[in-house]
Amino acid sequence: MRKLLLLFLLLALAAAFFALDLHQVLTIDGIKAGMSQFAAWRDASPLLVAGAYFVLYVIVTALSLPGAAVMTLAGGALFGLGWGLVIVSFASTIGATLAFLVSRHLLRDSVQARFGDRLAAINDGIARDGAFYLFTLRLVPVFPFFLINLLMGLTPIRLKTFYWVSQLGMLAGTLVYVNAGTELARIKDLSGILSPGLLLSFALLGIFPLLARKALAWLQARRVYARWQRPARFERNLVVIGAGAAGLVTAYIAAAVKAKVTLVEAHKMGGDCLNTGCVPSKALIRSAKLAHQIRHASHYGLDTAEPSFSFRTVMARVHAVIRRIEPHDSIERYTGLGVEVMQGHARVVDPWTVEVALNDGGTRRITTRSIVIAAGARPAVPPLPGLDAVGYLTSDTVWEAFARLDAPPRRLVVLGGGPIGCELAQCFARLGSQVTLVGRAPQLLPREDEEVAAFAHASLERDGVQVLTGCEALRCEREDAPDGPRKFIVVGRAGEQLRIAFDALLCAVGRVARLDGYGLAEIGIPVQQTVLTNDYLETLYPNIYAAGDVAGPYQFTHLAAHQAWYAAVNALFGNLKRFKVDYRVVPHTTFIDPEVARVGLNAREARERGIAFEVTRYGLDDLDRAIADGADHGFVKVLTVPGKDRILGATIVGEHAGELLAEFTLAMKHGLGLNKILGTIHTYPTLSEASKYAAGEWKRAHAPQRVLGWLARYHAWRRG
Repeated sequence: MRKLLLLFLLLALAAAFFALDLHQVLTIDGIKAGMSQFAAWRDASPLLVAGAYFVLYVIVTALSLPGAAVMTLAGGALFGLGWGLVIVSFASTIGATLAFLVSRHLLRDSVQARFGDRLAAINDGIARDGAFYLFTLRLVPVFPFFLINLLMGLTPIRLKTFYWVSQLGMLAGTLVYVNAGTELARIKDLSGILSPGLLLSFALLGIFPLLARKALAWLQARRVYARWQRPARFERNLVVIGAGAAGLVTAYIAAAVKAKVTLVEAHKMGGDCLNTGCVPSKALIRSAKLAHQIRHASHYGLDTAEPSFSFRTVMARVHAVIRRIEPHDSIERYTGLGVEVMQGHARVVDPWTVEVALNDGGTRRITTRSIVIAAGARPAVPPLPGLDAVGYLTSDTVWEAFARLDAPPRRLVVLGGGPIGCELAQCFARLGSQVTLVGRAPQLLPREDEEVAAFAHASLERDGVQVLTGCEALRCEREDAPDGPRKFIVVGRAGEQLRIAFDALLCAVGRVARLDGYGLAEIGIPVQQTVLTNDYLETLYPNIYAAGDVAGPYQFTHLAAHQAWYAAVNALFGNLKRFKVDYRVVPHTTFIDPEVARVGLNAREARERGIAFEVTRYGLDDLDRAIADGADHGFVKVLTVPGKDRILGATIVGEHAGELLAEFTLAMKHGLGLNKILGTIHTYPTLSEASKYAAGEWKRAHAPQRVLGWLARYHAWRRG
């Protein structure tokens, strides 16, 4: 009721403003016509006229009515530069604050409730640097001030901050206008304000935000670096900590632009992706898929057979694949590129110094202009009672442990229903293990929508995996027996406890950033789940960056390489030009069979964010090449803006989905809609035609029915 009464009062005041023709008075002609009368009133009652002018200015500004600029000119004409500046400055700030409060009271709660997810980044930015953003907007009178007042009211900026920043920020612009008002008699219209002198004033106002930003950055850096002694000179332009995907690409780029760069790695070059992640898992997936195809050879018109293989040989192939790719990431290659590679553990001593405890003994200190932390992540291990007693494996340790086995473990429990857990569970089931997958979430692949999760669930079960979702792992138990220890995991599900026996337990519940041992806490770099960085990948110290899994927000090798470009360029050239990391289009794939690949939004995320969308679906059971390959299972699902072909996201479930996704990723990156995909020639018969046929489904659903009706009549007429 209070909001309705306030809204009614504001509307009544605005209506009275126009009903009394005050909008005609607050024009250049109106002010000039009444100037002599206004001057007479001022001379007779200076305080009364000044007070009335002050109140009117506050009302006009508070109601966001037209005429504030003219009233500012009038202030200079009536009261001169000094008193005019004082009166207008305070009246405009008070009026702006009232408009801010009205917007906050009437609109903020409803706007935040409806669009909170979309406004989260803006809210965070305002909470962190709101004073600076507002000050910058106030300095340049291009963006209408009344809009600034209303929009700021929707944000979490504090009232006190809004007032004093507005008071200071509008002062320079007010001075220019009040000064122009002192010459009001010679001004015929608003364009007359733009005299050469005033144009220079506005030019200065235009570059002032840049100067203010530089000054603010300098002050912030001065405060951050205050307790450190900066070296007089530096041995390196860049030191990179970690030789995984992010570190390797960062060092490569730095060497390519002839910077002097040192790359420090404590363990193996190539990081997790080469040694324990992407490469070995994909090699194993290929072997497991071939075993599956042999077992189902009748699907291709051949005789079905049980695959015969040595598990030790399969694992040997996995390690052979790693060795074959190793030269791409080797010390020799990067040394040849001009990178100094050091094997040891790096610790940041101060913002410009890295100390390396060398693997072969001794330490070395390096001074450097910039540092990039690319330490990666490690498997998360849940705090289960009894876990250490039964023993466990992770995605890091499973490759060495299983390389020594002649056969896969008879009973394998995989803990975790995300991409890593699903991929490895399906692999080992196809290679002969009795696999039970235990997932905490109500579905597999929790980030995907329900249809995709159900498809993955069914695929794993077809391969013999017992899938238990919605389970809470409670404890592990070990029992001694004559034939050896017996191991169990106890899980809770729907109020019941299940006791599952196993020979091997694989923990695949996610990965956590490596944050300890690098000196981050000692020099005050804030961390949470990851190293905290800004949009440029800068940490607390503008010359120290983080990239890859250690920085988040995603744990994908390709995103780590993507971030590495920004980290390298900003670290080496940020004093000239900085680049914000672009996360708008990030594809990813889960390499189960069939693959699950996605870029952009899925239906679940769109609903959670309140984003309107349409869904177009094309089943691969209709695609000629998929039918010929015996891969006619899966689908393409595309989300678009309602009524338009602009792509919000695409999900592909099927054979080679990761490769097929590239077309949608490219389209989204460059703003190409489904009509462009439909108009592109695709080779027949290929799986890539699925993208074109999905676009065709969208086109068919949006066919202009009225036009088609007229065309039918036209063709009937042509037939006679």
